[in-house]
Amino acid sequence: VLLEKEIEVLRLVARGLDNRDIAAQLQWSVHTVSNRLRVIFEKLHVDNRTQAALYALRQGWATLDDEPPT
Repeated sequence: VLLEKEIEVLRLVARGLDNRDIAAQLQWSVHTVSNRLRVIFEKLHVDNRTQAALYALRQGWATLDDEPPT
């Protein structure tokens, strides 16, 4: 089960943001973003951010639009 913040990270990944941009948006360090992504990958059983983004899109957790999904 993903935490809300982890889903938020996935939404940003799906929109194409890199770790530096995600860190700036969430007011985290780049190291924290990297660690969270590693945990997310483990939870979802995926190997990279592309697979994680596709997973989030398929689950309806993320969209390619600027607005978060409802």
